[in-house]
Amino acid sequence: SGHPSSSLSAVEVLTALYFGGVMKYDAKRPDWPQRDRFIMSKGHAAPMLYAALAEAGFFPTSQLVTLRKLSSPLEGHPNMRRLPGVEASTGSLGQGLSIGIGHALAARLDKLEFRVYVMLGDGENDEGQVWEAAMSAVKFKLDNLVAVVDHNKYQQTGPTAEVLDLSPLVQKWAAFGWNAREIDGHNLSEVLDALEQARQTKGRPSAIIAHTEKGHGIKPILAELKDTNFHGKPLPKEAAQRALALIGE
Repeated sequence: SGHPSSSLSAVEVLTALYFGGVMKYDAKRPDWPQRDRFIMSKGHAAPMLYAALAEAGFFPTSQLVTLRKLSSPLEGHPNMRRLPGVEASTGSLGQGLSIGIGHALAARLDKLEFRVYVMLGDGENDEGQVWEAAMSAVKFKLDNLVAVVDHNKYQQTGPTAEVLDLSPLVQKWAAFGWNAREIDGHNLSEVLDALEQARQTKGRPSAIIAHTEKGHGIKPILAELKDTNFHGKPLPKEAAQRALALIGE
């Protein structure tokens, strides 16, 4: 399906991480020990991750058209065993932050200076494992760990405020001891500033609550289709063509 709306809410954050001078990586050496790690915990937004990895040079951009085709390594959720640049196989929500903690602790034990970035969905915060991980990260003072919550206000079954209202998220993360702040997740300057502030924070992990819009950039088309959530299904061909034109393909 590709989850187009969930991917579009994450564009600016991944752009900042991979192309804004934030993350260090070497696409020719995906297993370089000093690389920064990015974990897409909301694994259904894999198309956005794949687009970033291809543009960064981990694999040819021409391969993107094979998304979810039989035998393609571009599966519906990221598979670290099949695609270079994927740091964790995700999709079962709630697990990515725990994986990120493992990487952050490994950096400390191995005396390496890489940083770990984890993107979570806002609906994913319903999972208890997220908050267990949040407590653990503070206990271990993991200042090389950054959680970015893609707060697009929707999850699979409806608005997050109706499914299980966890607002205000920033106060909850702060209450767990994180360096927490809110930003406009579609404002690249704000995203970059928040990531830099997180880099300078010492002694505790950082959480960035990025207020975003599900389906950002193609909302008029989703409105025409009478489904502004559009979770877990592809756009009809004609609508997809218009969506590409709308976002400047």
